[in-house]
Amino acid sequence: MYVVRTSELRRVFVTGAGWRRRGTELVALDGVSLAIEAGEVHGLLGPNGAGKTTLVKILSTVLLPTSGRAEVCGRDVTTDTREVRRKIGIVFGGDRGLYLRLTARQNLEYWSALYRLTGPEGRRRAAALLERVGLAERADSRVETLSRGMRQRLHLARGLIGDPQVLFLDEPTVGLDPVAALEFRRLVRELQQEGRTILLTTHDMEEAESLCERVALIDRGRLLGIETPRALSGWIAAYERVDVAAAPPDVLDRVAALPGVGRVERRPDGGARIETVAEGAVSEVLRLLVGAGITALGVTRPSLEEVYLHLMGGHGMTV
Repeated sequence: MYVVRTSELRRVFVTGAGWRRRGTELVALDGVSLAIEAGEVHGLLGPNGAGKTTLVKILSTVLLPTSGRAEVCGRDVTTDTREVRRKIGIVFGGDRGLYLRLTARQNLEYWSALYRLTGPEGRRRAAALLERVGLAERADSRVETLSRGMRQRLHLARGLIGDPQVLFLDEPTVGLDPVAALEFRRLVRELQQEGRTILLTTHDMEEAESLCERVALIDRGRLLGIETPRALSGWIAAYERVDVAAAPPDVLDRVAALPGVGRVERRPDGGARIETVAEGAVSEVLRLLVGAGITALGVTRPSLEEVYLHLMGGHGMTV
């Protein structure tokens, strides 16, 4: 069962338009077709400006698509807006969506009122969520006094106030320190165990690897592919490197000529780093080197970030 579906979704912004002046079209989404299963944590991985937030805004009924179709829980986001909003929650990165001069409790009670929960019910819901995200002791502190990690946990609580089936997390750990980010990811895993469906947009490679069952790679508004972590591991294997402490130039020349070898980076001390671009190429490299009597070597695997840069060319990437 697919909880989130898009078909040939397209969004075009027009900038610089005015009287007697035709604006410039900026394509933010270009034919995006996506299907997310119930209970899945699905990653949307791409550089800044790739179209991730635009997609979330359309799915959450904040923005209309230029063309194409999008559904959440079987409801069209453009014609069944009210029904879609009852089933979703949104968590943004940064300070968007919080009132800094209100307390954590007041923020949640305000949002519970917007979800039309009764006073006692809203207060109970706010208290339970503050407990869940570890903010019970700071419930009556102004948001402006909370750390960035605490604010992000409050964001998560706000996103859960309506008990959503689908949760959109738009770069939720941006700016968090490693400890706060780890705690936030733990909470996300708990939400998945409850059966919620989660769409996570990020440009954090570690986050995508640790949380997602499938990852959609997006760049310049287009989907480049949707893969499982196992497939991503295969990509990583394709770009393995062999580091050699010392090797004769003629041996390195033979290595460079092997199929699947992308580059041989030679060092002044006689060593080299051999980069592969095809799965299985490392085995041939090792066979040649060991056959030539070279045993001072090691194999390293690139991070998903490095593979991503290979695939996308690095434009717009910030981590």
